Amino acid sequence: MNPKFALHAETLFDTLADLVSINSVNPSLPGGPGESAIATYIGNYFAKHSIPHQFQTVFEGRPNVIARLEGEPGGSTLVLEAHMDTASTTCMTRDPFLPERQGNRLYGRGSCDTKGGLAAMIHVLRTLRETAVRRRATVIFVGTVDEEFGMRGAAKFVEGNGKADGAIVAEPTDLNTVVASKGILRWQLRVKGRAAHSSKPGLGISAITKMAKVLTAIEERFPAIFAQRYHPLLGSPTITVGVIRGGVQVNQVPDSCLVDIDRRLIPGETQETVWQDFERLIAELRAADRDLNVVMEPPTFANGPLETTTAHRIVQVVCKVSSGLRGPREVVGVPFGSDATALADAGIPCIILGPGSVDQAHAEEEYVDLDQVAAAAEIYAGAALEF
Repeated sequence: MNPKFALHAETLFDTLADLVSINSVNPSLPGGPGESAIATYIGNYFAKHSIPHQFQTVFEGRPNVIARLEGEPGGSTLVLEAHMDTASTTCMTRDPFLPERQGNRLYGRGSCDTKGGLAAMIHVLRTLRETAVRRRATVIFVGTVDEEFGMRGAAKFVEGNGKADGAIVAEPTDLNTVVASKGILRWQLRVKGRAAHSSKPGLGISAITKMAKVLTAIEERFPAIFAQRYHPLLGSPTITVGVIRGGVQVNQVPDSCLVDIDRRLIPGETQETVWQDFERLIAELRAADRDLNVVMEPPTFANGPLETTTAHRIVQVVCKVSSGLRGPREVVGVPFGSDATALADAGIPCIILGPGSVDQAHAEEEYVDLDQVAAAAEIYAGAALEF
């Protein structure tokens, strides 16, 4: 790190505590007011420290916050991205918005996912602005909305902000450099039956019983298919049936059953290949049971997998900076999705790196390791200076 460039850890931790104290639960989740208050806080932070910034409306009252520090003419452009929304607080055993510090941990909703990285990034911008140190790269910070539900803030950002040469997306990775992540495809599968009085079930067709056949087939068929598809950093694809709804009353043969499916994709898989797998399965089941009426509803959410080659400069720079601070590191993959896919799909090479572990994200007692928050800021700053 350049000796003229100093990051003040306690000031950073105070900023993180401020962010945690603001309820920014996604409004599509229980108890969520949205990101308005935290966007205002970040805007005021930038204004106080003379950092040029703007608000980009994504939904009414829910803007992205974008700040830009110009580098030298002809220099590269680096994006630092972190989402401002959090998961719901319904399961939490502590006051979710009381940033309680115990030892080297700071507790509270969002402390790990991903306000630790968010605080580190805005603190880096402040330090870059206030410190007279040579930096060729233009640094763009974007705080996005809606990552915890539809990732529409990141999609909005890339619509009108041109290209960049690399991006670091803050998610809890234990400070590992992530170059691959699984994609997400969610949709509903509906089975239609025929209602009848339960005293004469033979007059009806139970949608629940038919759905049970479908679910059994999913459990039996897909593990073997997935075992043949393997990514060295991500492993195999997965599928989860997370929600099931069916029936109206106990004395009626149910005429409808609906399940919500979460499918995690590895690089090389697409929505089309996933659809083909299911269409083949359903065709086989229909051939064996003429009363099986299954409908594949359109996807409710789609976010492709991420794979960034190590040849990209963003990977090389972050690995060099991180290794210099923490010793030799390997690039890794993660099973969760993030805003990084939207940036990568727009042509911006991305890595994911941030403080904390995904094991603490969305948890009953969410916390982040403060040493990792400080180290994340050093890595982000080092990357900005090196890029």
